[in-house]
Amino acid sequence: MDDAALLSAIREHAYLEGDFLLRSGRRSSYYLDKYRFETRPELLEALVEPDAVRLAGPELGAVPIITAASLRSGLPFVIVRKAAKDYGTAKRLEGAFEAGECVCLIEDVVTSGGAALDTVEALRGAGLQVRNAVCVVDREEGGIDALARLAVRMWPLFTTKDVAAAGKGPQKPHG
Repeated sequence: MDDAALLSAIREHAYLEGDFLLRSGRRSSYYLDKYRFETRPELLEALVEPDAVRLAGPELGAVPIITAASLRSGLPFVIVRKAAKDYGTAKRLEGAFEAGECVCLIEDVVTSGGAALDTVEALRGAGLQVRNAVCVVDREEGGIDALARLAVRMWPLFTTKDVAAAGKGPQKPHG
């Protein structure tokens, strides 16, 4: 699938217009329902291979994307929990890794960068290097700049302007 087809498919399946409350607490007239593209194998398969020895991303949203990128690239991955679990191994990072490894952060939709920043801090706290990140869609609301302040370069596949301009009119929310 080429970039134009991927962009059109993301718009068709995930771009909604209405009144939405975002994770950042801001309101928006549009929403990118990431689960509408993250649960479609034909869309996940089209994502780029990052340049790293391991992939990493936050639960829950990035897990399908990390899995697809791992299958395509052959790179193992780490899942970063929102908080360490309070049972079993009590880990925050799931998956094998060695301190000092360079990982590429994979994200779905980046707005202010809050979840990505938290993920970078957790990875670095475990001794991993994070210099690059890939997201499917950048909402262009400060997330890339926030990551840059932590010396992480975010490479968006698309922006919301790209998604909004692709294809026909917006989709209406439905189950």
